[in-house]
Amino acid sequence: MILLGYDIGSSFIKVALVNSLTKQTIGVEKYPEKEMEIIAQYPDWAEQNPEYWWECVVASTKKLLNKTHVNPNEIAGIGISYQMHGLVLLDKDQQILRPSIIWCDSRAVEIGNQAFTELGKEKCLSHLLNSPGNFTASKLKWVQDNEPELYGKIDKFMLPGDFIAMKLTGESTTTISGLSEGIFWDFLREEPAGFLFDHFGISVDLIPDIRESLGHHGKLTKTAAEKLGIPKETPVTYRAGDQLNNALSLNVLQPGDIAATGGTSGVVYGVSNQVIFDQYSRVNSFAHVNHQSEQKRIGVLLCINGAGIQHSWMQSISGKKYSYPQMEYQASKTSIGSDGVIILPFGNGVERMLNNQNIGASINSINFNRHQINHLIRGGLEGVAFSFIYGIEIMKEMGMSISRLRVGNDNLFQSDIFSHTISALANCEVEIIDTTGAVGAAKAAGVTVGAFKSLDEAMSGGEVIKTVAETKHLDQYNEAYQRWKNYLLKKLNNNS
Repeated sequence: MILLGYDIGSSFIKVALVNSLTKQTIGVEKYPEKEMEIIAQYPDWAEQNPEYWWECVVASTKKLLNKTHVNPNEIAGIGISYQMHGLVLLDKDQQILRPSIIWCDSRAVEIGNQAFTELGKEKCLSHLLNSPGNFTASKLKWVQDNEPELYGKIDKFMLPGDFIAMKLTGESTTTISGLSEGIFWDFLREEPAGFLFDHFGISVDLIPDIRESLGHHGKLTKTAAEKLGIPKETPVTYRAGDQLNNALSLNVLQPGDIAATGGTSGVVYGVSNQVIFDQYSRVNSFAHVNHQSEQKRIGVLLCINGAGIQHSWMQSISGKKYSYPQMEYQASKTSIGSDGVIILPFGNGVERMLNNQNIGASINSINFNRHQINHLIRGGLEGVAFSFIYGIEIMKEMGMSISRLRVGNDNLFQSDIFSHTISALANCEVEIIDTTGAVGAAKAAGVTVGAFKSLDEAMSGGEVIKTVAETKHLDQYNEAYQRWKNYLLKKLNNNS
């Protein structure tokens, strides 16, 4: 049988087809050709139009089917991966009420911080595993406070993946892992966090029906089937946030497993069998895709908002419009440490691991007589890598161990400079696997329809493209990192 997977990103929509018998990827496509626009009407705002996501789902599906010549009647299940922490609001007719407030929007920070103070740190961390911070629940409260007339029309709130599932099936549903990423889930009671809803004055009736991540999410409607060119009643059988799904795609399912990605944002994601949290809420704990009340699987997520987006920004201002391989070549002309150039990549909103501060991106120690574009490109890559290491240090403080990072082959880890810097400073192997989020979502969909007996079976056997184990020049890497870290700490102190 054939399995179909979607990855609903903030830059592109990706779609994949997988042969369940061989586990081989038949094809992968993305849409649009250029990165999707993020609308920022005011500082710290970030919005997108959910209907455009759907248009891109339709366009990318048709593109892939035409390219691969797969018989649509052989598609047995559909899986969805999606950008986390977004807010989509629908009325009783399932019509969108406003643009989606997406993951990198910072407008609700103070609302979440105030709730954390008023409800109490101990209660929030023990029940929610996080501060409400800048997550979906706080964004929903912002709409209630600032757009009351619109808020009164809400029938259901959704995460981006919930919305795409609704467009496919006509059903309004969500998942436990989805509710946990929005900080709507009570881990002690294993139910929606009633005390937080009460505090915000939000009715629990706005929650869609709750389904398992691996389970039946509905079947393709006639309208959706006609748009996609796929048979009506094809089942949707899997849904998870992109970072949880990325970990699953890399077969990171059990305690001690670690995944990483360097897309628009950067992420390190580990799995624990304990309900753990960071006392300072700098990293986040969510229900992993295989979490059960009787078998805990908590994903600990470190997120850096400014990662691939900084690299792409550096590309856009390079003057010569270098391709990414050309940027790598330019960066390779410069030694470890970028000849003293220090770049902080935090120019994409509030950073959770910096205690919800927004210190912006900055370039330091430029010398006009020595430094050229190659120093800036390498300094940018190193700055993102150093921010990963800074976050990994936080995870180690929580008692997590990292002996190997498993990463996909479609992000910043394709850069040798980036992956070698991470390997050297984290003192671990970086294992680069040939997979994508859309492929992982497709394989996960196969579990519910009987193509695989378990997630472990579905995700095993991924092709290792290469393994990076940097053991040379460690003193140079550490010296460069300490210089960067000292500059960051000085910036944080001046900002507090």
